[in-house]
Amino acid sequence: MATAVLTPDQLDGQASRLHDTQEWQQIVTGWDHTVPEPAHSPAEPTSARPAEASGPPSAGHSDWRSLLSVPVDRLVDDTLRTLPAAPPHERPLPGRLGAMLPDRVHLWRRVGQGDLRPSTHLGYARQILAEWGWQNTPYRLRNVRGARCVCGALISAHRLGYGSLDTVDRAGAWLITELRAQGWPGLIGPWNRHPGRTAADALALFDATIRRASLAGH
Repeated sequence: MATAVLTPDQLDGQASRLHDTQEWQQIVTGWDHTVPEPAHSPAEPTSARPAEASGPPSAGHSDWRSLLSVPVDRLVDDTLRTLPAAPPHERPLPGRLGAMLPDRVHLWRRVGQGDLRPSTHLGYARQILAEWGWQNTPYRLRNVRGARCVCGALISAHRLGYGSLDTVDRAGAWLITELRAQGWPGLIGPWNRHPGRTAADALALFDATIRRASLAGH
């Protein structure tokens, strides 16, 4: 069973190009926008206003009746967006020996597997780093012990059957989105190889990215 050959460096470039598209920027700048709260008049705070027994709510007053102007599907969508992605649980990863074997040995695991949300794919990639180890060797999928870099973990998760190549790109774009929010201006690879970087840093990056993508409904 053939699968596309993708290197960590190639994934980094593809994710960066996706991140820079107008469509992606609309996703990452709009996911946390909700219905704005009505503004209260500074001269008349809510706590100082007596409750009205009847009649329509006054201007600036918010109560349950204001929800009637919001479509039900919008309320459901906003609720679902806040639900975190389910943690990986379908199948355990191969053991330490499996981490060191060529990826083609694991291709059977892709048979019959559907696609995933990027946040779920990121969860499997995080599991790979946690169980197989993290490394910062430039432009290598893994080292001799089977440890992966951040991009290498995304690729290995795909080759183990978790998510399509399109999902891998989107997961990488979410990682770059989180790095931008943390003030890192470059790609994932240079961040992974930065002096002083640790495995704990890599796992923390995954945790923050999973939360960000999950809240966006991705």
